[in-house]
Amino acid sequence: MKLIGENINVISNTIGPAMKERNAEPIQEMAKAAAAAGVDYLDMNIGPARRGGDELMEWIVKTVQEVVDLPLSLDTTNVAAIEAGLKVHKGRALINSISLVRMEEELPLVTKYDADFIGLLWGREGMPRDEDERGMICAELMMAANELGIPNETIWFDPIITPASNVDTNQVKPCLEFMSTLQDIAPGAGSAVGLSNVSNGTPDKLRPYLNQTYLMMLMKFGLHSAIVDAFDAELVAIARGQRPERVAMIHRMMDGEEPDIKSLDPEEAKYAKTVNVLTGKSLYSHSWLEL
Repeated sequence: MKLIGENINVISNTIGPAMKERNAEPIQEMAKAAAAAGVDYLDMNIGPARRGGDELMEWIVKTVQEVVDLPLSLDTTNVAAIEAGLKVHKGRALINSISLVRMEEELPLVTKYDADFIGLLWGREGMPRDEDERGMICAELMMAANELGIPNETIWFDPIITPASNVDTNQVKPCLEFMSTLQDIAPGAGSAVGLSNVSNGTPDKLRPYLNQTYLMMLMKFGLHSAIVDAFDAELVAIARGQRPERVAMIHRMMDGEEPDIKSLDPEEAKYAKTVNVLTGKSLYSHSWLEL
């Protein structure tokens, strides 16, 4: 699985000001630390960057690739900024992301600069409601890319994760259901998720359980890549295949097994309870691990 470090982000209290001031040191230190933590890509999230986004993206790509050899994920809705980053990127870049709304402008950049891209399953009318709408958006985006000669193997489809804490908009199960059908819709394509979205709105000390558990659930369907906190060492270990027994337990639960929570060791019990929250068997609350 390819891990994309999310830590170079304009919303960060240290990285955001460094971007604004063109202060390379904090950004380069973060890049080196994230690379050392074991991720495969670094995400360059500069936000919408409506003014001066092209100059900022060019600067940050050069700044980061001065100190690390990892490929970068260019993360902005500013098409000019994406192209500016692609022009100076060393190696094969990843465009994060292309949706139906922007595909006419951005798909030509994939072929022009020989890049991979995350296909965001955001419809023309907004967030897809279920796995069927995700499938339709996926098929349309795939066909548009294929018409330009872009093979499925360079597309990483993102089904869009939403916070588990928001019971009204929770899309955990539709994302899993879409993932189970992705290879039928787009053979050979990859997948990508913004993993930390699942724990937005959750107390910081609890977020790792949601992130790590959902990652293991997605692994059942061959998850190709995830945008993650590079410094969650346990999550990185899971992605690298170092927690097989825990992954197997979660997959058995997804297949219908109902373990006796009281018989599990305390840490296993926390993950089992989190599976129940993510599958809707238990209602989300900030105290779900204590119940």
